[in-house]
Amino acid sequence: MRDAGIAGAGRSARDLVIAADFGTSGVKLAALDRSLALKAVAMRAYPLSLPASGQAEQAPADWWKALAEGIADLRGLIPDLAERAAALVFCAQMCGVVASDASGAPLRPAIVWLDKRAGTMSRQMNGGFPSLAGYRLDKLLAWTRIANGAPSHNGMDPPAKMLWLKQFEPDVFAGAHKLLDVKDWLLNRATGRFVTTADSANLTWMMDTRKGREGWSAYLAGRLGIPLDKLPEIVDGTETVGGLLADAATELGLEPGLPVIAGAGDVAATAIGSGAMADGELHAYAGTSAWLSGFFPSRRIDIFHSFATISSSVGYRPLLIATQESAGTAFAWAARLTGGAEGDTDSALARAYEGIGPVRADDPLFVPWLAGERVPVDDDRLRGVFYGLGMQHERSALLRSVLEGVALNMRWALSKVSKQRGVLADVPLPLVGGAAVNPLFAQGLADALKRRVEVRAPRHAGVRGAAAIAGTNLGWFDSVEAAAPALATGPAEIYDPQHEGMVLSDARSAMLERHRSRLIALYR
Repeated sequence: MRDAGIAGAGRSARDLVIAADFGTSGVKLAALDRSLALKAVAMRAYPLSLPASGQAEQAPADWWKALAEGIADLRGLIPDLAERAAALVFCAQMCGVVASDASGAPLRPAIVWLDKRAGTMSRQMNGGFPSLAGYRLDKLLAWTRIANGAPSHNGMDPPAKMLWLKQFEPDVFAGAHKLLDVKDWLLNRATGRFVTTADSANLTWMMDTRKGREGWSAYLAGRLGIPLDKLPEIVDGTETVGGLLADAATELGLEPGLPVIAGAGDVAATAIGSGAMADGELHAYAGTSAWLSGFFPSRRIDIFHSFATISSSVGYRPLLIATQESAGTAFAWAARLTGGAEGDTDSALARAYEGIGPVRADDPLFVPWLAGERVPVDDDRLRGVFYGLGMQHERSALLRSVLEGVALNMRWALSKVSKQRGVLADVPLPLVGGAAVNPLFAQGLADALKRRVEVRAPRHAGVRGAAAIAGTNLGWFDSVEAAAPALATGPAEIYDPQHEGMVLSDARSAMLERHRSRLIALYR
């Protein structure tokens, strides 16, 4: 639906989209013009609560407060922002659960993607005899046939979290009018509607993703024991959810009725924002977590290595996601561990890693399973390891090993993803996310993957992808795919694989491969 929202004269003067990307630690905001150029950017942090081992929660009110403060920052840079804004669009972290009452108020803190309290419950939910890859065979067949995948074993996917609420907080579960993802709650707070997009719906594993049958599956929801009426309506990411409510407009300093576009989860928005939108073209993300992702013309799945395509938020286009748990979190952890950083800001981490030099042959090997792993082994019990530590190793060696460990972990994932039919291996790999600003990591990834790596506006791929979705709604682009040239241009840092680095990476990857299965066995 196009051109819904603010009425009256001056529509042609509305030349900016406000996009907000809600991550684990904060929200990135931008005002973008019709060419998707960043005219102003802002960042506001919010807290992450870790109340117990394996638990991770956030207060939805903190997301909204950070949004309001960030938009105020944008107004400081563009005083007539409210008059020029054509739409507001969100993308956000996925696999969260916000139990909301009929007014949209959260009944408890949001359980976010990082939470693994339901790991044991997830394995019980998935398992049984006879089994394959940890799934009872009949369950696996139903999930893969209908949803093209199945809930992870580590408890991070929404159904296990919903069932945890049902068992351990039954009053909250019973009182929940809707069970929402992060973006869904924000859309409700802005417009009053309870909606989601297909990418978030797919990851509940209660959505039928078969072509022509897309929508909630009463059969899958019934097997899990989740009432369908607790799930929000699925809408396309380009749809106008509604006009900005008057009270929300006042809090955000924007005009009532401003069109609010459905948007996407962070993976889909980032995939678009990377500019890699041709079928089989991958991009790499390294932020708090890491992933390899790309669009495909049809559904794909690899049960044994825990990745598949999901329906993206726009047109149900299949989007492959191979997610790994730790990237930037490992960089920040290592900097704190070695006393090299005060805080996790870009500048603090840049100082911590400055001057450490490239990886050396006698550096220890690092396995970045600090929060478990998902691809290509799905197990929340795995933990990080330094292998080969010696008396000669000092701070720089540990930091180099952590950067390399994330790159080699992504190489491990790519070794499985690259076997999928149609993956393009002879094109540059866009690298986005906060960790991409580290040049040693970017070069190490190029060497590890033997691919040219391009880093272009790495921290803003999410807001640029969300803005492309909104721009399609507004008629600025004929389709989201038509925005690709605008997203793949502009200044870029280019990292070509270097011979010496590739040789060393091959040798150290082979060494790690010899030990990886035994490391996994230690935690099982």
